[in-house]
Amino acid sequence: MRPQDAQQGGPAAALPALETLKQRACESVELNAELLSALSRDIWSRPELAYEEHQAHDTMTRFFSSGELPGAAWAVQPRYKLSTAFRAEWGTAGPRAQGPRPLRVAFLCEYDALPGIGHACGHNLIAEVGAAAALGLKAALESLPQPAPAAVQITVLGTPAEEQGGGKIDLINAGAFDGLDVVFMAHPSQENAAYLPDVAEHDVTVKYYGKASHAAAYPWEGVNALDAAVLAYNNLSVLRQQMKPTWRVHGVIKNGGVKPNIIPSYTELEFYLRAPSMKDLSVLIEKVENCFKSAALATGCKVEIKGGENDYYNVLPNESLQKAYKENGKKLGIEFISEDCILNGLSGNVMPLTLVHEFNRLVFQRVPFK
Repeated sequence: MRPQDAQQGGPAAALPALETLKQRACESVELNAELLSALSRDIWSRPELAYEEHQAHDTMTRFFSSGELPGAAWAVQPRYKLSTAFRAEWGTAGPRAQGPRPLRVAFLCEYDALPGIGHACGHNLIAEVGAAAALGLKAALESLPQPAPAAVQITVLGTPAEEQGGGKIDLINAGAFDGLDVVFMAHPSQENAAYLPDVAEHDVTVKYYGKASHAAAYPWEGVNALDAAVLAYNNLSVLRQQMKPTWRVHGVIKNGGVKPNIIPSYTELEFYLRAPSMKDLSVLIEKVENCFKSAALATGCKVEIKGGENDYYNVLPNESLQKAYKENGKKLGIEFISEDCILNGLSGNVMPLTLVHEFNRLVFQRVPFK
């Protein structure tokens, strides 16, 4: 749907200048819809895990290098800072060569998948929407008389490893976000919302080391690492009664031993911890680590607790952009969930499985800083 479709009469020429630019952006997305859909399908059909998104990287860089895209060409940097990240840029010239520096607007494209279930989190759609938004803004700016009233630079960043490892944080540390004024990203969801309360998140891997022994002949000679893993899991289950309603702890036992007649000498667990703020998260981490340590003490095992390299900070909502997003979304016929639903919900650093998406579901998010 284009903006004028929701207006009561009046030709496009009568629309205010800003509405005309919005219309041009929507027209560009419609014009490139087939290319964008093919981009998404290509990534979806070949799911790749974090830091291994080589085919998706190549698909994205080919897209922005393609002569099929209208208007001036994009400057594309493959393998930007990370082996599966990329950067594509385009900009307008300001009224004077020595004028103020350009406004730098960026759009993020994710494209990694989940183990075993592929693109169940819809990161192929994030790539499509990020590309669509960039093309739409570029088309709107190209429609202005040149030189443009102000210089604007559009950057598209391909950000791998969202599901594991924290690729955006790697890119922040490498300077990829330096100089950007505003960064937009959209994530598909089952509902339309200007934002969701994405929470702070911490990964932790726990390893228990015991002593192997024959479980039938000499069980007293062993130190059971599986007992430690089970105790740790149960400790966390007991802890839940004293956890705040907004805290989340969930995990799996990745290694539980080799054979039933061998007392396990090694076990490994992986857990995700989530809380609404970094302050709450630090309290939760301490409590959870005590559960892990006490299991080692009770069983005589040694324990190794290793946090992930990159923690995710909670998102800080931007009320001005939320308001602008909702006002424009409603003009396009988008229905938003209520504020109560947003506040009562809890999301992670990624949002739920989705089956549908729309280009106009753009949200502003602060990327996670260390």
